[in-house]
Amino acid sequence: MAVRSFLAFELPPEIKEKVRQVSEQLKRSKMDVRWVKPDNIHLTIVFLGDVREGDISAIAGEIEQVCYGFHPFELHLKGLGLFPDRRRPRVLWAGYHGDIERMASLRDVLHERLIPFEIKEEKREFKPHLTIGRFRNPGRGNEQLDEILGLHDGLTSPSFQVGELVLFKSELKPHGPEYTRLESWPLAAEKYPAR
Repeated sequence: MAVRSFLAFELPPEIKEKVRQVSEQLKRSKMDVRWVKPDNIHLTIVFLGDVREGDISAIAGEIEQVCYGFHPFELHLKGLGLFPDRRRPRVLWAGYHGDIERMASLRDVLHERLIPFEIKEEKREFKPHLTIGRFRNPGRGNEQLDEILGLHDGLTSPSFQVGELVLFKSELKPHGPEYTRLESWPLAAEKYPAR
């Protein structure tokens, strides 16, 4: 049996609240967007896809070893953006500044260690973000889009740390996806020097 899963950091409560406030403001627009529930917003590092249930224990061992080599990351929220771009919007997201290069290294090392488990490697440049909503008709923004992006261009937050990587199971339900924590690991380089 396969388990649809991903690796992500949960947000501190005060950052989740900030994102919830922005999301509530955006929902008042007339954009044709499926909004992500604020409780479901995470900072995803690696989407694992469908993983064989029998592989989860071995995958967890690899992830734990990788986490021993990294310190927690310092981040802050920075603006809103669109994937792939303004002309063909599919995803509306909040961005980050901070320890992005180190976080990209974490993603790359995880990909390398998970190759034996047939986890598809992400080739695109690492752009950590929080998905706030998905356009129902990709490629069709509206006249409000530039105004909304401009309004929230100054979105920022106090610095915060993420230091626990979580393995989530994702189940697609009629009311939207449900995420369940399966396991977690601290970024513990200060306790266990990287080998």
